[in-house]
Amino acid sequence: MLVADRLSAWEPRHWPVAGDWQPVVDRFLNGAEGRQLAEFVQSRLAVGATVYPATPFQALAKTPLASVRVVILGQDPYHGPGQAHGLAFSVPDGVRPPPSLRNILAEVEGCSEGAAPSRLPAANRSGNLLHWAEQGVLLLNTCLTVEQGLPGSHAGHGWETFADDLVQAVLRRPAPVVFMLWGAQAQARKPLFEPAQNAGQCLVLCANHPSPLSARRPPVPFIGCQHFRVANDFLARQGLAPVDWAV
Repeated sequence: MLVADRLSAWEPRHWPVAGDWQPVVDRFLNGAEGRQLAEFVQSRLAVGATVYPATPFQALAKTPLASVRVVILGQDPYHGPGQAHGLAFSVPDGVRPPPSLRNILAEVEGCSEGAAPSRLPAANRSGNLLHWAEQGVLLLNTCLTVEQGLPGSHAGHGWETFADDLVQAVLRRPAPVVFMLWGAQAQARKPLFEPAQNAGQCLVLCANHPSPLSARRPPVPFIGCQHFRVANDFLARQGLAPVDWAV
């Protein structure tokens, strides 16, 4: 029986993506690392591993390359039943936001601009960030699949190269873009952005990961980082509309 929240088979041709992402996707999947990744995921499915999410390319379906103006880099999908749906940090409607997402929602609320006040505590709000994706916010995990209860279980098998290819595709465009890098894993990719940042083409914002373990710790606490306001200020200076971050 097909379970809607998990991957049933390695069939990338059936995972929708926006047309302008397709050449990047095809180039990776047809290369050596893409084929090795396919073999790995297929081998895990063959022994009965529960792999999330059902649609690993959801971010590429909901946010076309041409529309990207903010990129938020996550690590890998949530590894609990019903949580992951292919957008970094996001959960489907009706799913209680995990702790990192609750801190993200609290930081949105704490920004002086870009968020409407909410009477609901972060734990009770919707954690579905689809409306961010539809506004050009690419919610990209650097690893697009994970096994139930095993964070990081699909790391090191090729997804990271694919994520770098997607980032490079964003950087090749002439349009301005904001990158939000939360935590050491995301910030390890900072050298990818430095040429564009030095040219004034992109803004790179760094802070600790929003996990409760690090969100308030130095050197750059996530809580109080004001990234959502700073991103909108940058977009405005570039003549672009702000993102409606309200959740």
